[in-house]
Amino acid sequence: MTAARTHGITAALTSAAVATLADKAYRGAGGAIGVPHYGRDLPARMRDCNHSHNQIRGTGERANATLKTRRLLRRLRCCPQQATALTAAILVLQHVEEQPG
Repeated sequence: MTAARTHGITAALTSAAVATLADKAYRGAGGAIGVPHYGRDLPARMRDCNHSHNQIRGTGERANATLKTRRLLRRLRCCPQQATALTAAILVLQHVEEQPG
């Protein structure tokens, strides 16, 4: 959170009106950064918001876990731009495999 404030990331996202989801560590960031709601007995609206937040973040976390467990990028000997394209292709293929039907 300190690094995001120091480098002006939160202010830039807010001024550009870019809605951003973050985990609970960013509580209090304000602006366009949305964090999950706390508490046990939340109203249905807040529970629905937390559920949507978890679904979106879960996809990225699953993808990162897959890349780590398969150890695909450990011995990669190319430029970082090619690694980015390779990672994106792997994540798209993983997403296609998860689709029903």
